[in-house]
Amino acid sequence: MSWLKLFSRFTSSAWKATPPSLRSFKPVQPSSPFSSSAIAGPSPVGLPPTTPGKEKPRLVVLGTGWAGCRLMKGIDTSLYDVVCISPRNHMVFTPLLASTCVGTLEFRSVAEPVGRIQPSISTAPGSYFYLARCKSIDSDNHTVECETVTDGTREDALKPWNFNVAYDKLVIGAGAEALTFGIEGVKEHAIFLREVHHAQEIRRKLLLNLMLSDVPGISVEEKKRLLHCVVVGGGPTGVEFSGELSDFIIKDVTERYTHVKDYIRVTLIEANEILSSFDVRLRQYATNQLTKSGVRLVRGIVKHVQPQSLILDDGTEVPFGLLVWSTGVGPSPFVKSLQFPKSPGGRIGVDEYLRVPSVPDVFSVGDCCGFLESTGRSVLPALAQVAERQGKFLAGQLNQIARAGGGYANCAGEIELGPPFHYRHLGSMATVGRYKALVDLRQSKEAKGLSLAGFVSWFVWRSAYLTRVISWRNRFYVAINWLTTLVFGRDISKI
Repeated sequence: MSWLKLFSRFTSSAWKATPPSLRSFKPVQPSSPFSSSAIAGPSPVGLPPTTPGKEKPRLVVLGTGWAGCRLMKGIDTSLYDVVCISPRNHMVFTPLLASTCVGTLEFRSVAEPVGRIQPSISTAPGSYFYLARCKSIDSDNHTVECETVTDGTREDALKPWNFNVAYDKLVIGAGAEALTFGIEGVKEHAIFLREVHHAQEIRRKLLLNLMLSDVPGISVEEKKRLLHCVVVGGGPTGVEFSGELSDFIIKDVTERYTHVKDYIRVTLIEANEILSSFDVRLRQYATNQLTKSGVRLVRGIVKHVQPQSLILDDGTEVPFGLLVWSTGVGPSPFVKSLQFPKSPGGRIGVDEYLRVPSVPDVFSVGDCCGFLESTGRSVLPALAQVAERQGKFLAGQLNQIARAGGGYANCAGEIELGPPFHYRHLGSMATVGRYKALVDLRQSKEAKGLSLAGFVSWFVWRSAYLTRVISWRNRFYVAINWLTTLVFGRDISKI
């Protein structure tokens, strides 16, 4: 019992040593914003307008694509509070997304958290990241109305709620959506390749079909359908995915799925020429390499997509177990709903400084914007390098505006800006599998320039993209993934 006496002495001495003000302290349960009492009571309306002289001007960025993230990386946070609003909290390094579908790279290697790109949104008092979608923009009152993004697939998921955010400067970088050309069944039965969850779905379905086709009781016809991978769209994304898929079949499926290796095949459907923006010689090289790898090239137009097959314009029915749709991008419903001037093609119209005319303090960058016809400039292609260059340019413009005293709302009208935005194309690259790639360094289709194909181009392709990955953390991940795949093969676990 001696230990009980020692314990009682210790507790009594500790109580006496405690300050009287803390002896009556009782833990208070924090009020959850998702509790029933919090929802029933008044909820905050969002962020009110800033007060000049007391707060920094607020820059609101819609989207976490190439343009928005490059803008946030280059913005001077001593001049602005940054508020980012997006349905995803990361940027996707899209040039390497196709490699994640077959296990060449892991998904986290191509996803860069926004908090690493611009740390102030996680640490600064007036800067935030909101997981939400913008529903509307009130340019007269300098506010955006947003709706939270919740897990709507579960029955017990939170219901979305709305809030408003006032801005001094607004940058719309909401991106674009995949074009379906109004073809019936595409959205229901095809998988796009633009986000990490798309790559995850492709990888899950590909491995599932491989394993199901090896189970007793399945017919030969059904086995052929399950293992038929169809890619629609012969642009860089479609060609790179087809090359990665054929590489996966040659190197991994033949070793680990020997019972069904003779049934798996890849078909690439394109209405015109594959890689139409590349040099003619490179297009022919890509065609030859894909054909050698077992990819069947079909020229045709898809008219209708059914759950297990698609119909071409000549009436041919093409059964599939996996359908990947990669036919370019167009304006999203949100962009179409905005009452702003539009460029040819329906994008948000901007001037030479990426400003939205007649709307003060509103800018637009990336795939969702295009030059107005009045500027005399052609609409730029929806490429990552275009978006990145626009984000870098606009960050410099906004920093210049703030230093000149025009950071707050309706204060930048008389400020002189520097040279307008000018885009210079640096070239195009695409891999076709089997350690082969294409590098086209021409500034346009009509211009002359250096073009390469083969192993050297593949080395240039990998080196260039490895240096363009934003953080050293992800560069390390990508390099290790490539080395692991080279030594041990791809990870084909279905998790």
